[in-house]
Amino acid sequence: MTARKWFGGTSILIGVLAAAIAVAASASAGNRAANPYNLMDPTKLTVGMTLQFKPQMYLDAKGKPAGYDVVLLKALAKQWGVKLDIKNLDFNGLIPGLVSKKFDMVSVGLSSTPERRKSISFSRPYVPYAQIMAAGVNDATAATTAAWNASDKTITSLQGSTAEQLVQKTFPNAKSASFPDQNAAFLEVATGRANGIVVENYLLAQFNKSNGNKLKEVPFAKPLHVEYGSYGVQKGNMKLAAGLNAFLCKMQKSGGLAVAYKATIGAPLPAMPPCK
Repeated sequence: MTARKWFGGTSILIGVLAAAIAVAASASAGNRAANPYNLMDPTKLTVGMTLQFKPQMYLDAKGKPAGYDVVLLKALAKQWGVKLDIKNLDFNGLIPGLVSKKFDMVSVGLSSTPERRKSISFSRPYVPYAQIMAAGVNDATAATTAAWNASDKTITSLQGSTAEQLVQKTFPNAKSASFPDQNAAFLEVATGRANGIVVENYLLAQFNKSNGNKLKEVPFAKPLHVEYGSYGVQKGNMKLAAGLNAFLCKMQKSGGLAVAYKATIGAPLPAMPPCK
């Protein structure tokens, strides 16, 4: 995505979102004691994240969490009247950490796959993704699946992500090389050690902005895949999932979700699944 404008900073944006959904600034102490969302600590929402995916989630110049996910979570915590506690760790440690109850939820745009649903539960979608292929700017490979599905091609991805699964499914004859760090997967291609990377389109824009446009999107006729990311919660915690769904639908219907997306990602919010 393109550079974004913060309209006076995160604090102002949070205020705009709070006004958009017309909720109280904080919940009462009695409501917290009741623990309506089945949190590990009724006064705190503990969230696992991977703060390396700018502009969706990252550490700003002061080392503070920032981005689309963080803006939403701050608005959520303010509505619920709880403290927000973000735990930053590698992507491949998020689901194991949630399963072992190190946090209440994970916010990293997880796809609700059958395999993941065996161990955790999910909210409704909150963020859209378009998976694309990127290659070096001088790469001359034809923009077809057949051309990239070859044994002499190495395609990188983030370890444990749906992008990795997409590489293995769409390009089974190519070498799949996954990395626990997203930037490492990019650098393999930028330095010529790999031919391409399957990644979300906005992450490519951010990498190019910071690295002198070393990569280009391979112009396939359409994205390799379009999907939506959801929050992950501890298996069976449907009280938390229901609370997240209610929050997201209020944000979506009021326009608050679109405001947050535009301000952080820097583009209009694509069509989202309708709220019932």
